[in-house]
Amino acid sequence: MKKSVVFFLALALVAGISVVYFSGDGKVAAVASTPPPVVAGGKVAIVTLTVSQNEEEYRSAQEMAAKYGSRIIHVTWPDNFMTEQEQMVSIITRIASDPDVKALIINQAVPGTNAAVDKLLETRDDIFIVYCSPQENPPDVAERASVVLMADELEMGNAIAIQAKALGANTVVHYSFPRHMSQPLLSGRRELIRAKSAELGLEFVDATAPDPTGDAGVHGAQQFILEDIPKMVERYGSDTAFFATNCGMQIPMIRRVVDTGAIYPQPCCPSPFHGFPAALGIESDPDNPDNLQYVIAETRRLLKEKGVEGRLSTWPVPMAMMFTVGATEYAMKIINGEAGFDELDKVLLDRSLSEYAKVDVVTTSYVDDSGNEYPNILFALMGYLTY
Repeated sequence: MKKSVVFFLALALVAGISVVYFSGDGKVAAVASTPPPVVAGGKVAIVTLTVSQNEEEYRSAQEMAAKYGSRIIHVTWPDNFMTEQEQMVSIITRIASDPDVKALIINQAVPGTNAAVDKLLETRDDIFIVYCSPQENPPDVAERASVVLMADELEMGNAIAIQAKALGANTVVHYSFPRHMSQPLLSGRRELIRAKSAELGLEFVDATAPDPTGDAGVHGAQQFILEDIPKMVERYGSDTAFFATNCGMQIPMIRRVVDTGAIYPQPCCPSPFHGFPAALGIESDPDNPDNLQYVIAETRRLLKEKGVEGRLSTWPVPMAMMFTVGATEYAMKIINGEAGFDELDKVLLDRSLSEYAKVDVVTTSYVDDSGNEYPNILFALMGYLTY
C-alpha cells in the first residue's frame, strides 16, 4: 500500500553500563560509566475531536502526551469540521511538514479526513496512518490508511446475548424505535441478539420505545423507560436483561434495573463513563489521571451496596480511548523497530489494545457484502467488566 521505510531510533542505554562514544572517524572519543539522556526518535501525531465534541478521544491523546512528552503532537479537528474542510487539510499538512513525525493517529476519522490525508500523501509515504471510527467509504479509507480501527457493532449482538446469559438472564428485552431500526447496522444487531438468545434458551422481547427526536422528546423517552421496566420485570421476573439503542435511555434504564434487581449487560455505547456515573450520582473528574479507575471503583461499590453485584456490566474502557492508546503504542513499536511498517502484525496490535483494556481484545478484518476482504480494516470487540 505504501513504500517501505526504515525508522531510525536512538538506542536507549541501560543505566550503569559503561558506554563508549566514537568520533566521526571511528576512533574512541570518550568513555562514561553512566549513560547520557536518551534521545528518543520519531514522533506520533494524534488528531482528535475537541473536548466539546468527544471528551474521551481528547483525553486519551492527552494521556499519551503525558506518557511520551515531546514525542506526541496532539491537535484537534475544528468543531465545525463539516464546513471547515480546508482547515482540516491545513492541520494535516502542518503535521506532514515535520520530518520527525513517523505515525499519524486520527480519532475520529470524520468526513473530510480522506481529502486531508491525500494532501499528506503527496509529499510523504513514510508515515504510518491509523484511522479510528472512520465515516467515509470503506474502500477509500482502506486505500489511504495503514490500519483502520472500528468497534464491531454488529458482532456486539451475539456478545450482548451471551453476556446476558452469563449474568443469569432468562429474558432479553430490546428497546428501540423505527428510526433506529431503519439503520441496517442497528437492526442487524437486533436480529443477532434475537437469534443468539434463541440459541441460548433466552426469551427475546422486541419492545418499541418513543423516539427521543419525536414529539415527546428525550424526556418522554426517558419517562417511558422509567415506567416500562418495572412492568417488564413484573411480567418476566427480575432475571430479565435490558438493552436500548439510544444513549439518552441509558441513565433511566440503569436506575430502574438497579431498583428492580434486573440485569444490564451493557450500555448502547459500552464504557464505564456511559450512563453509570449520572445514574448512580458519581462525580467524574476528567482532569484526574485516575478518573477511569475511580469511576469503576465507585460504580462497583455502589452497585454492591444496592444489592445488585454481578448483575450489571460494560466494557472496561471506552473504545475511543482504547483506539488512541493502543494505536499509539503500536505505532511506537514500529518506530522502535519492534514491528514492520508494511506488514500489519495483528497479534501485536491486539496485544497493544488488550494491554490498555486489561481484558482480551480481538480484531477481525472487514468483509463487505460482496465477499471482498479488507485486511487493514479491523473490527474490535472486547471482554466485559462485570460489577
